[in-house]
Amino acid sequence: MTSLIPIAFDPTYRLPLAENHRFPMEKYELLPQQLLLEGTCEPEDFFVPQAAKMNQVLRVHLKKYVDRLCNLELSRNEIRSIGFPLSEALIKREFLIAGGTIMGAEKALDFGIAMNIAGGTHHAFSDRGEAFCLLNDQAIGAKHLLDKGYAKKILILDLDVHQGNGTASIFKNYQDVFTCSVHGTKNYPFKKEISNLDIEMEDQCSDKAYIDQIKNLLPKLYKQVNPDFIFYLCGVDILESDKLGRLSVSIDGCKKRDELVLSFFKEKNIPIQCSMGGGYSKDLKVIIDAHANTYRVAKNLFI
Repeated sequence: MTSLIPIAFDPTYRLPLAENHRFPMEKYELLPQQLLLEGTCEPEDFFVPQAAKMNQVLRVHLKKYVDRLCNLELSRNEIRSIGFPLSEALIKREFLIAGGTIMGAEKALDFGIAMNIAGGTHHAFSDRGEAFCLLNDQAIGAKHLLDKGYAKKILILDLDVHQGNGTASIFKNYQDVFTCSVHGTKNYPFKKEISNLDIEMEDQCSDKAYIDQIKNLLPKLYKQVNPDFIFYLCGVDILESDKLGRLSVSIDGCKKRDELVLSFFKEKNIPIQCSMGGGYSKDLKVIIDAHANTYRVAKNLFI
């Protein structure tokens, strides 16, 4: 059992945006406050990430794309695809998020688990960004572990409601990274990439159908992949209340999902890094509670 759960958090995770922007940036500030207020986490659990180094980013993303991104030279269409107004602050934030996942992955080797308050930027391809994602944090983290020899076979388990299309594309020719995405069949992206394993859930999928799928999936994945490290994208946009999701999973069902995933891999003694991913319910309290459940589950299992 560990004495703490390392959590990457930087105040700039909350990027100032226009008031009418639909991305709930407030959650990045409010989630740590909630975890501290209720006693789920202590101040020493949190660490301030260092920005990912350029050479780490370029192990995943093409130099031409990263140079244009850093120089704010993306076209209007490219910026529109990303969904954020392009700025130096946004670029800094993306490098910090990737750095938090890299550092968290290393800490998970020692503590069994580590979290990133942000991250889960799975729509970022090697040569472009889209849908609020500019740099693919878990792909960068996975490549870092492989490059350092800290892992030999990595499973990226993506349970966000949207397919991890960027991640699937990045690792399509890799033998040492297995990508698995469980997502809504009619959700964005409407043109799916091919993961090593894709499981599509129908609209209005209930708790039972979703949880049964995860229960059946985990032992099969373990047997097929035999991973020695897990990157877990634990988006809460599977909720019935989510504006961008089409499933009907409850808060309790979402929590049960996390219990299944974290307990399964803890029992197998496989380190796991968690990035928060999406969550777009109209009520911000619902988003915070659903994300906080991931940390509550982790505390019960690992401390």
